Amino acid sequence: MRLLEDLKNINPKDPGGWPWLVKISACAAIFIAILVMGAIFDWQGQWEILGSAQQEEVKLKETFLVKKKEAINLDIIKKQLTETQQSFGALLKQLPNKSEMDALLTDINQAGLGRGLQFELFRPGVETINGVFAELPITIKVTGNYDDIGKFSSDISQLPRIVSLSEISVAPAGTQLVMDATARTYRYLDEEELSAQKKAAPGVKK
Repeated sequence: MRLLEDLKNINPKDPGGWPWLVKISACAAIFIAILVMGAIFDWQGQWEILGSAQQEEVKLKETFLVKKKEAINLDIIKKQLTETQQSFGALLKQLPNKSEMDALLTDINQAGLGRGLQFELFRPGVETINGVFAELPITIKVTGNYDDIGKFSSDISQLPRIVSLSEISVAPAGTQLVMDATARTYRYLDEEELSAQKKAAPGVKK
């Protein structure tokens, strides 16, 4: 209360005559004002630098998280690629090359003869090129009983090389059955065939 009374009675033009309490309060106010002005004018640039640094930190964290996610996905993709290559290699081993096709045709024929079937027709068709593979259809016609024909079909599916039966038709012929079908087998193209195929592809400059 005394400070308020002193403030009412002071003469602004005569600071030397102010009471000591008012003088001390005025000095404290001036000191605080100087600190505030210094913070505003002198530290403003540093506050801006700090703000920019904080924003950059947020961006770097976001970039890190994105890169980390990409790295995790890359590991998954690499693993999937390795598995695909292994599966492709295993599949490739089931495909004969050009020189092994005759042996495969013999295996198919022997599978039928081994089950006591009589071949009425065994005619390899024309190869069809599909990418890096060639598909060979084989028209077959065999005569035998139900069990032997069924076992022959099972034997075909268990050959070490890939052979599939399609377009199957079974009809009675006296006491026997006649099966007409198309056996399809595949082989991979050799380097010479792949090179020739690339040269023959449309748009390839000679």
